[in-house]
Amino acid sequence: MPTVTGGYGIRPKLTFPHVKPPNTLEVKVLHKGNGPVVRNPDLIVCNYYGQVWRGKVFDTSFGRGLFPTPIGVGAVIPGWDKGLVGVHAGSRVLLVIPAAEGYGKSGQPSAGIPGNATLAFVIDVVGVYNHTVHGDVHATVLHKTVKGITVSGKLGQVPTIKVTPKTPEPKSVTLTVLDRGHGPKLKPGVLVDQYVAESWQNTVSGSTYTQGFPDGETIPAANAKSALSGLVGVPLGSRVLIELPKSANGGPFAIVMDVIAQPHEPKG
Repeated sequence: MPTVTGGYGIRPKLTFPHVKPPNTLEVKVLHKGNGPVVRNPDLIVCNYYGQVWRGKVFDTSFGRGLFPTPIGVGAVIPGWDKGLVGVHAGSRVLLVIPAAEGYGKSGQPSAGIPGNATLAFVIDVVGVYNHTVHGDVHATVLHKTVKGITVSGKLGQVPTIKVTPKTPEPKSVTLTVLDRGHGPKLKPGVLVDQYVAESWQNTVSGSTYTQGFPDGETIPAANAKSALSGLVGVPLGSRVLIELPKSANGGPFAIVMDVIAQPHEPKG
């Protein structure tokens, strides 16, 4: 196994032994945290550092920003899906991943990963979130109906959206706080949320409650052209209504989102 220098929260450095890499997935917990355990499927928020065995560093989130991803649903390579299950939040883990559990015979040339490459990842698991996470059950109710869109269901429950017939379609992205939570105000960065998205014809087009794990998004700066930029300044724990106009991706849509957590970069 490679030697790793640098503690949890600090960009690591790997030193590889002068031997052939292992041909099976190897997992080593370098620092054990005491947070929730990663199960399948869960959303994790992490920092990672990836290097080809005795080769180039092909990617890292250290210095760029935390990375949210579900585990166990094929969103990442099999070595992650298998190797991170059972790890506690707050842990630093070393994964050595053979090609069969990574990018296989073809590799990932655009990232500098050759075919049949063995990969080494150092991963800091910052947060773990399962399907039961929810908003602030004591949030202050501000609106139940907005311009013909009625939202029912308390915080902690799956929201139900009803778009009244002949409700005018949105011409631009609009965000309304339905229930104001009591947490700190959101800043640009990673957000953990639960949501239901519904078309103007009252057809559900997406739901974290159906997929079985929460969503991880990145909030850009408040002046960015993004449907999520309006979340800057909204208190954690809140429920918001986002109206999206018609676009090449379909729509219009009414999205009810519960903003649940905003993990931050750990201090080394």
